[in-house]
Amino acid sequence: MTSDTRPGEDGAAAPAGRPRTPGDRVALRGDLRSALPDASAAVVVTALVFALLWARMQSGTSDTVAVMPFMDDARTYWMYLLSQAFGWSGLLWAWGTVMLGLLLSGPRPTRPAVPRQVLERWHRTTSLTTMALMFAHALMFAAELVRYETELDWAERLWAGFADTFVPGWYDSGTGRTAIPIGQGALYLAIPLGLLFYARHRIGATTWRRLHRFVIVVYVLSVWHTLLYGTNVWYGEWPRTVLWLLQLPVAALLLLRLLRPARRVERLGPPSGATGAARPAWWARATGRVVAGAVVVGLLVVVVSGHDGGRDRPADPPATAPHAQETD
Repeated sequence: MTSDTRPGEDGAAAPAGRPRTPGDRVALRGDLRSALPDASAAVVVTALVFALLWARMQSGTSDTVAVMPFMDDARTYWMYLLSQAFGWSGLLWAWGTVMLGLLLSGPRPTRPAVPRQVLERWHRTTSLTTMALMFAHALMFAAELVRYETELDWAERLWAGFADTFVPGWYDSGTGRTAIPIGQGALYLAIPLGLLFYARHRIGATTWRRLHRFVIVVYVLSVWHTLLYGTNVWYGEWPRTVLWLLQLPVAALLLLRLLRPARRVERLGPPSGATGAARPAWWARATGRVVAGAVVVGLLVVVVSGHDGGRDRPADPPATAPHAQETD
């Protein structure tokens, strides 16, 4: 989840007299140290979200309880609430790191308010924090499943919790049959795509840039997973609308980045200038611009019309727990 441009990679020649050396490489260890303040902030945000979810469950206003009435016990289901809290802070950090990446790879302002090197460092550290939050979200979900399956022995409980959380296609209950594999896809793409930045000197900058463009797929899958499975945005009410609204600046920056990329070789000239092997690349870039523009229009239609895929809040409570639990 790091930017796809670096000094000397925008189509221009690198500054004379400054060849790239191993010392120019950004080390993962150094970024992990730099990410400590960012990760600490993420922990604080997660704690605040957890406290809010706990308070809403205690007060009887939790949307999670409205969807699953058997969860009306914060002390019992605290691991599920913590999984939700990690998920929401992870999505917030993913939004931030994607926005930073699009700012870095789009048109460059003449006098940026923040130095580019600082933005790049923020982008790398927020990327690392996002991966950690995503993994913590999945891990706490697995822990809740292990706690819940009291009818099984411990070995079976551990396997069931692991498989339902981390094995694609294993979870077989309700909306999760679709939503959980989507979330797994986001996690399993985010980690290699994010860490490949630190191996770019081995795989080559061009290969890394091509792979890195799939980071936007990680973000789309994360939002999709949330819209499908996030009980706090389950119903067609203002929380779901806000989530849709937050995607507008991402889509607008993506469109701007495609229309005016920082690297000159990615800029779209007249079709007559693309011949031979360059023609498929020209059409791919042109199609990307059209799709990004359509996404911006689609998001505006969703927000203005209010047809955002949310469910109607039922008059009667839905089904209770899948099976009765015994007290450990």
